[in-house]
Amino acid sequence: MARLVVVSNRVGVPEKGARAGGLEVSIRPALKQRGGIWFGWNGKFSEGDPPPAETVERENVSYVTVGLRQDDYEEFYNGFANRVLWPILHYRLDLAEFTRRDLGGYFRVNEFFAANLEKFLRPDDVVWVHDYHLIPLAKALRERGHKNKIGFFIHIPFPPPEIVTALPNHERLMPALGHYDLVGFQTEVDATNFSRYLANECNLRRIDGDSFEFDGRAVKVGVFPVGVETDAFSRLARRAIESPFVRDVLGSLSGRAMIIGVDRLDYSKGLPERMDAFERFLTIFPEWHDNVTYLQITPFSRSAIPEYADLGRAVGEAVGRINGNFGEASWTPLRYINKAHSRTALAGLYRAARVGLVTPLRDGMNLVAKEFIAAQDADDPGVLVLSRFAGAARECAAALLVNPYDHEGVALAINRALSMPLEERRQRHAVNYKALLHNDLGDWAERFLGALERPPVRTSAPPPMRIAGGR
Repeated sequence: MARLVVVSNRVGVPEKGARAGGLEVSIRPALKQRGGIWFGWNGKFSEGDPPPAETVERENVSYVTVGLRQDDYEEFYNGFANRVLWPILHYRLDLAEFTRRDLGGYFRVNEFFAANLEKFLRPDDVVWVHDYHLIPLAKALRERGHKNKIGFFIHIPFPPPEIVTALPNHERLMPALGHYDLVGFQTEVDATNFSRYLANECNLRRIDGDSFEFDGRAVKVGVFPVGVETDAFSRLARRAIESPFVRDVLGSLSGRAMIIGVDRLDYSKGLPERMDAFERFLTIFPEWHDNVTYLQITPFSRSAIPEYADLGRAVGEAVGRINGNFGEASWTPLRYINKAHSRTALAGLYRAARVGLVTPLRDGMNLVAKEFIAAQDADDPGVLVLSRFAGAARECAAALLVNPYDHEGVALAINRALSMPLEERRQRHAVNYKALLHNDLGDWAERFLGALERPPVRTSAPPPMRIAGGR
């Protein structure tokens, strides 16, 4: 079995007793079984050239990390990756801020990654690259002569060609994905959008249902929706709801129903729109005053980027307005928390909530939606209100699907979720839970790697067979 090399923008070396992140949980079994390397940035940067790569060994896996120059970090990460690619891939052309300097930094860091990674590569290694930060990495490796199987998975949406082509120099960047053997997406919509781009903008020939000919090779396009550890998270939630922390939170509600939302502070999550919808709910359903509390947990992220600071202020102002207009001395309608909580704490809160409010404007998948479903008590489950623009909506079709731009529609869905009869809640939960079991996280890595390692499609007719002794 070939050794596995995983590459991601950021790598955290696991510490003893620390809980692994979502990506590590999904990939670690394959890495431990095959042996391999996890390569990426260590989160450090310097004014001058960074020191050589560092290697830490953990359970048959080598974690190889590199630092970045300060200017590279600013142009690559804060610049092109998160102020150009992130908004455009989330359909937000209005928020993209393009400069050629940042694009140069983005390519420069990918070249830097390739130059350091190739020191550790063996000819038969299987390489798995993750997310929008590293689109050109395969091209940089191919130009250095590496013929390894290389796969790419993008965790965020991929919009239609009509939006992608608004990216200046898209024709320089996006065709670089053709140097991968497999490009994987969260949903069929994303994969179709990419296939249209390859056909319409790159003029690539389709050589079977899901592959294209690129530079004499085949690049395959696939759909691999990320799941959660369904049964394991359900068990965690059953334990966590009895924890002192969750008991304290429930006690503070004084018997009121709880709505919960958990999101990073990011404009893709639709938080201002969600606040407007909750305000509309309180306006048109006064019978819920003093009978429900909405808990929104929103850790800050990317605070160095001005758009995120502006978003934080806008959400904070909305929270203040809602509580000021509707709150009483004995009741705060909306609790807004900017502190991260442990996975255990969140599991218990999900299980205790009557409604999960997950309404991104656009999301690759959204695992909060899936974790909320997994956490529920099947005998008395809460109801998920979910944006139809989240990737999770394809699997969680028995949720109450909403348009996050339609504030009154979301308000009506919140009321319906809070009022839903027990039997309907059970039926909807059973359908969603079955879908999560069908696509459990434990199978995700092997499904992707199995598709990557399958023999390639022939891109042209084989040469004529030569007969021994023939002319």
